[in-house]
Amino acid sequence: MNWTTLFSMQRKLDDHIKTKHNLVHESLLEKKYLALLVELGELANETRCFKFWSTKAANDRSLILEEYVDGIHFLLSIGLELGFHYDESIIKDCLLSITEQFVEVFDKCIVFKNEPTQTTYENMFTSYLQLGYLLGFDETDIQKAYMKKNQVNFKRQHEGY
Repeated sequence: MNWTTLFSMQRKLDDHIKTKHNLVHESLLEKKYLALLVELGELANETRCFKFWSTKAANDRSLILEEYVDGIHFLLSIGLELGFHYDESIIKDCLLSITEQFVEVFDKCIVFKNEPTQTTYENMFTSYLQLGYLLGFDETDIQKAYMKKNQVNFKRQHEGY
């Protein structure tokens, strides 16, 4: 995965948003962290993996992937806010179920919130990528979907979203 390219794209989007909304001198870390948690919840909702009471199937793979890369946007943005970077590949040896991995990602997010270091950032990011792997996404899927959604996000900013 070419994380340098994605971090660069995210920086451009973040800078555009900060400038447009007069937020250049504000820390947006708390809002980005909450946005990541919200996106993670929305992703879980789309997969329906925890809805033991329902027989309704998960949403389409494309919609799940779009929700998934929303989380990637905020992971990248949080890293940029704190000067952290990520450069690993997807680790494919996850033995957890999808539901268990969602809980793991939430746990790693909480650890990161309480101790925002490069190591806890990497752990949070890795657990999120492992979730993507369990959902059936490879690095090509993620990168293409991120690039597509990044364009959508720029377009939304120009349209007054």
